[in-house]
Amino acid sequence: MAASPRGDGAPRLYRLKLNPIGSANLRGDLFGGLTAAVVALPLAIAFGVASGAGPIAGLYGAVCVGLFASLFGGTPSQVSGPTGPMTIISASVFTQYAGEPALAFTVVMMAGLFQIGFGVMRLGRFVNLMPYPVISGFMTGIGCILLVMQIEPLLGYPSPASVINAITVLPAELAQPNPDAVAIGLVAFVICMFTPKRIGRLVPSPLIALVVGSAMALILIDAPVLGEIPSGLPDWQIPALDFARINGMLVSAAVLAALGSIDSLLTSLVADNDTRTFHDSDKELVGQGIGNLVAGFAGAIPGAGATIRTLTNIKAGGRTALSGAVHALVLLAVVLGLGPAVAYIPHAALAGILMKVGVDVVDWRYLRRSLRAPRVDVVLMLTVLVLTVLVDVITAVAAGVVIASLSFVKEAAELQVESIKAIADPEHARFFSAEESTLFRRCDGRALILHLAGLISFGAASEMVRRFSTVGSYDVLIVDLLDVPKVDGSAALALEEIIQYATESGHHVLLIGLNFHVARLLSRMGILDKVKETARFPTRLEALEAAVALTSGSVTGTN
Repeated sequence: MAASPRGDGAPRLYRLKLNPIGSANLRGDLFGGLTAAVVALPLAIAFGVASGAGPIAGLYGAVCVGLFASLFGGTPSQVSGPTGPMTIISASVFTQYAGEPALAFTVVMMAGLFQIGFGVMRLGRFVNLMPYPVISGFMTGIGCILLVMQIEPLLGYPSPASVINAITVLPAELAQPNPDAVAIGLVAFVICMFTPKRIGRLVPSPLIALVVGSAMALILIDAPVLGEIPSGLPDWQIPALDFARINGMLVSAAVLAALGSIDSLLTSLVADNDTRTFHDSDKELVGQGIGNLVAGFAGAIPGAGATIRTLTNIKAGGRTALSGAVHALVLLAVVLGLGPAVAYIPHAALAGILMKVGVDVVDWRYLRRSLRAPRVDVVLMLTVLVLTVLVDVITAVAAGVVIASLSFVKEAAELQVESIKAIADPEHARFFSAEESTLFRRCDGRALILHLAGLISFGAASEMVRRFSTVGSYDVLIVDLLDVPKVDGSAALALEEIIQYATESGHHVLLIGLNFHVARLLSRMGILDKVKETARFPTRLEALEAAVALTSGSVTGTN
């Protein structure tokens, strides 16, 4: 198990702990779990169909992930199950391993193991460092994919294999739609979009759309329906590996794990905001990983924290892990005898429901502000959006993080460069005390202060050397690090280059204000050895006194 520092400095191993199931909020948890289950039922079926694994796989995905993420996760009020982003990636996995379900479900198990590993290694906090334009871009991209992929089922045709395939065949299918399917799909979409909130609080709009769409399918008999599905306990899957394709399986699993982790922890933040609580990111990842691992064994699609179901649970009174467990157990009871009823659900009704999900997934809040947002953020968001739709999520997110990181480094370097000052005249150093200014004047222009402030990193290293190379003559170089809390390796090497150039030119070098972090790095890299201990000073005043002595000729020799 991975270790992390404890307050006393001793390593602390991750301990798997079952969440307490109590009766302190029994009524709220029971009602919240039941309400969340009603919302989850049509969505689980729709996501199962959209993934290509079938409706039963979607239902068992909601049961497995919902139950185990509640029991072992770190967000008590969160409800987990199949989500739009996870379904899109799952669909590509099941398409990639068509005819080999054992391999596809092994990828789901591997994704669960990855998530458990993320939690054990305590990587949850890093998900919160994801730049918002990247999150906005891939969420909007996922929403666009959901919308595009549901057009064919709404027109009465089978679901497409990919977005490119959907766009390619769309003109021909638009020319010959199935009127019955179109009618059902549009009615389902309108119900989901425009059901009054007061009614939606009593009966979720997706459930209304599902019932109305199924009733319409009994009259409009040309609309394709799901057909009878198996009910009862799942067909357990035995893990299978194809070592010739192991790299592809690992990549797909990592994509599922990363997306599921981001999706879940974003939902955890939403839950925290509504309940005024704080989730445990690492514990949440372990819980999600266990849920997806069990889902793979059960032949189910993977899931994550579901924002709509979580908010439904919270609004209905759910606050503890009991609510998520109740949601999962209600769905399990339903799925054990649901087969005959589900057979009459039309594909078009599910398409209408998922199109509403796609509309909700799109980040309209950021899109409305895009004209006023910083240009680099908008470009970043659009880049991730396009790559998500046309390539894949992992490429999109990776490219987004790289672009965001380079943009941040550029801005940080500009700020760092502004803090680098080569001072030869005390009038240009307003931070000097009166006594320090007096001593600096006594150096008669033969001393130069290289003043640095803030975190100095690789982004500013080359500029630091360039600025130093353009200064005039001097006898004593004072490197002022009083305001520098930390430097990285590149900045340390730049300092070495400056110190070495000065000493080789016969100049004296004095160092001011080496704190523990800076001194340790410079010492480990052998840079501190280039400056005598007698040339290192804790204060600027002491260094200037030494500089006066050196420039007045009372001390001779070089470092």
